[in-house]
Order: sequence, then structure tokens, then C-alpha cells
Amino acid sequence: MPSYMTDSEKLLASPRAQALSVKCVSADGLAASLGVLSPAQRSFAEATGFKAQAGRLLLLPDASGKPELALLGMGSDPDPMLAGRLPAELPEGTYRLEDAPEPELAAFAFLAGAYRFSRYRKSDAAKVRLVPPRGVDAARLQRLARSVFLARDLINTAAGEMGPAELEAAARVVAKRHGAKIAVTTGEALLKQNFPMIHAVGRASTRAPRLIDMTWGPAKAPKVTLVGKGVCFDTGGLDLKTSAGMLMMKKDMGGAANVLALADMIMDAGLKLRLRVLIPAVENAVSGNAFRPGDVLESRKGISVEIGNTDAEGRLVLADALALGDAESPDLMIDMATLTGAARVAMGPEIPPFFTGDDEFAVSLAGKAASQRDPLWRLPLWKPYMSMLDSKVADINNAGSGGFAGAITAALFLSRFVEKAKVWAHFDIYAWNASTKPGRPEGGEAMAIRALYSLLEDRYPA
Repeated sequence: MPSYMTDSEKLLASPRAQALSVKCVSADGLAASLGVLSPAQRSFAEATGFKAQAGRLLLLPDASGKPELALLGMGSDPDPMLAGRLPAELPEGTYRLEDAPEPELAAFAFLAGAYRFSRYRKSDAAKVRLVPPRGVDAARLQRLARSVFLARDLINTAAGEMGPAELEAAARVVAKRHGAKIAVTTGEALLKQNFPMIHAVGRASTRAPRLIDMTWGPAKAPKVTLVGKGVCFDTGGLDLKTSAGMLMMKKDMGGAANVLALADMIMDAGLKLRLRVLIPAVENAVSGNAFRPGDVLESRKGISVEIGNTDAEGRLVLADALALGDAESPDLMIDMATLTGAARVAMGPEIPPFFTGDDEFAVSLAGKAASQRDPLWRLPLWKPYMSMLDSKVADINNAGSGGFAGAITAALFLSRFVEKAKVWAHFDIYAWNASTKPGRPEGGEAMAIRALYSLLEDRYPA
């Protein structure tokens, strides 16, 4: 990938490296923690009013005034993700976390908080490194950080430099890294290969639409298929977005970025599965040959789709890709997309909803979301709402009537194109941090993939 892609490997130090300790201190354990300090350090901490407030950092000096020890307040409800504040507040150097709650998560938060996107301006990030906590799998920690950084970098890149061709290039780099096979169907060949809705959405752009198809792993292993919405920029089409509505549309390929990052984790770990990654990569532009409201599109599955709104294009490209993936009856098929504003209204920007008809999968994933501090929440595939997608001229309309339940009707639309997958789950992600929080800098974000990876890691161990 381009040289601006963030190098997470530089953030981990050798276990033998000299490092300054950062001691995590809870409010309940404050007295005990202060009790083991030198009298001078204890007096300094007390003079500053340090009460182990959540996220509060205190650097304790030695006799010469140089930092000798750092205290990180954990408050009364210790959260390992608070370690994500450290890279922005610590001076340049190498550090070691001590007494951290959930050490792997704390270490990941540290690395995630050190991320900066620096393609367009020099990064102001502190030059910090972390010694992996004792007992933490450094390779797994590095795998998580690298993949999350990959998703963030792809999403943060301006749309003028992250079109369908550039997204394909990023996929090829990931494929090459792990020895995966990749095939790409581009432009008019989409019609010949029966991907009519991917072609229709992308044909108005000067940047040719394409379907990226990556495979890895033994053919006879359990089949896991990942489908990611790759709308590299969304004008809304002829149902044009406002100027304000277009400002963040470089992130409309966030689903593709996230499935690529999840695929990178899976392949790097060597999980025992057969992986397939499908990314319909398009730009929803405006020109004389743009698809129109009221048009009826044929789909790969043979379902005819009336276009109620050209700004509901993501579900169209996903539908063709889902039909392709579904045809080989995968054991698990997951799609990820920045699909609806309704999901943000219902859940806010930090909690992606997911939809599945499999209760066991949903319960298992909810457990992983909690343990990995990677929040998710299941919403229902409420079949009575399918009538909102009725069309008088086609099998289905791409935009729900009435203005209600937009995230659910979008998921129901996609469900029409999935029949054979043993388990299917749809994730309506935001892929963006609206403001900086511990371990989550403002900008593009990986969402749900750490929880999903943890589940897959348990089901298909290397």
C-alpha cells in the first residue's frame, strides 16, 4: 500500500527494552498504590491532588526532575481503554503498563491511541513505544493494531485518492501479503458476468466500477464469506445529497475497509477456514447515464428492483455481491456497510447495530463485543416491515416507504438476496469517530471487527 499507511509495528518495543513504568491506579487502590512510593513521590502526588480520577495522568519525577514513574487513574470503574489516552500525553519514550485491568485490551488501547493519519500533514503524535505486558501475545496484539490501522487509513484517505481502482490496489496488497488469490471484474465486464446492479450504480462515474473477489484457505475448510460496501464516494446520485451531506462521504467505503482489515487478521492468524472477500467498489456519481428514480434494475439473483431513491445505492451493490457469495452456501456470511442514517439515529455513532436470524451467533457475538470492548447491538429482522419495500412495478423497492425503521428495512432488503448461507449477519456501521476518545482518534474507525475476529478465532483456531 502507499507509503503513508500507518506503520503500527514501530509502536511495540522488545520485552527486554528499558521502559518507564505506567502504573494503573484505581480509586479503591489509591492508598495502597501511594503507600509503595518513595516519600518524595507520595508528597508530590498528594500535592497535585491526584485521586486516581479516570484518565488522569501524573508523571512523578526523580531527584533530577526527569520522569521516573507515571500513574494513570482508573477511577472507581477501571476501564482498560483509558490507556488509549497515554500516547497523546506521555513524552517521547518507551513505556510498560503495570497493574492494568485486562492487560491485552489496555495494551491495544495504547497502540490504538497512538494512531495518527499523516498523509496530508506532518503528524504531531508523540513518539512512544510500548513493551507488551507480561503474558500478552505480542503477535496477536500487533495483528489487531495493524488491521485496525489499515481500516482507519483507507477510510481517512480523501476520495479523490481512494476510488475503486485504489481500493482494488489495497485489496491486492492484502492478498499478496498472505498469498490469497484475487480476481477483479471491471466496467462493462460486470454486465457480461451478471452483476447488473453494481454496474448501474457505478456507471455514471469516470472511475470504472468493479467487483473485487479474494479467496484464501483450503477449499474444503468451513466457508466464511465477508462482503463489504465499497462506495468510494456517494453524491447521492440524481437524488443528490446536500453539500453538508457529502462532506463525509469519503467514508462510504468503510464497510469494505473493515472487511479487508478483518480478512487481514484472519489470514495473518492462519485460522482454519476458507475465506472469501467480496467488495463491490463503485462511485455513485451524476452524469447523463446515471440510474434514475423510477428505474427498474435486474439483479444477479433475478429479483427486479424499483429505484425509489438513488441515494439508497449501497444495498444495490451489496445485493449482487451477496447473491454471488450465497450461491456457494457459506457456513457464515457477514456483510458490513455504512448503510443508513437511521442506524445512527437509533444507536448513535459508537454502537453499530447488527442483524441476523441466528440466535446462537447473536448471543456469542454479543459476548465477544462485551469482552473486547467493541460495542454492538442486535436489532430485529422484523418481517412485517417487509411490506414497506413493496413495489407496484417490480419485485421490491430499494427504499422503504413511510420514513420509519430505515435500518431494519435496509437489512430486510438485503435478506431477500440471501438463501443458502447457513448463518448470515449484516452490520450497519458508522466507521467514524466524531470526536477523539481514549484509543479512538477522530476520523475513520474499525468497528465490530475485533469482536468478530475473536469469535472466529474461537470457532476456527489456527
